[in-house]
Amino acid sequence: MTEVLSAPHSMEFPYTRSTGPMVGAFLTGLRDRRVLGVRDSAGRVVVPPPEYDAGTAAVLPADELIEVASEGVVTSWSWNPKPRLGQPFEQPFAWVLVQLDGADTGLLHALDAPRDAIRTGMRVRIRWAEEPVGFIKDIACFEPAP
Repeated sequence: MTEVLSAPHSMEFPYTRSTGPMVGAFLTGLRDRRVLGVRDSAGRVVVPPPEYDAGTAAVLPADELIEVASEGVVTSWSWNPKPRLGQPFEQPFAWVLVQLDGADTGLLHALDAPRDAIRTGMRVRIRWAEEPVGFIKDIACFEPAP
């Protein structure tokens, strides 16, 4: 009979990554309950702000961030009938692409609303986390705007 050899093994990635000037400023803004974007070479306000311009590959100016509204319009959505572990909700919910007022691009996040109430073009607003810390989960989710 052949003896099977085994040894304990841990897989890990022991490194850290800096968020950089743009993502860091965006996350700090979320901590302060503000949403920031940046104007690209085409004049569009991009949220969240990238470090590089998609059209020219030029570095975008981190000192020219623009605050946009915490309310906007659903431009696209997809229903999630069976959420997985680690997703924003245990009950069914929608993933939405929201164009915040003042932005020209969409921000992907969860929407807490019944399926039959969701429409492309509906107005939504950010539901902030109770204690923001500078992380994307500072936006707990979107909810229908009153």
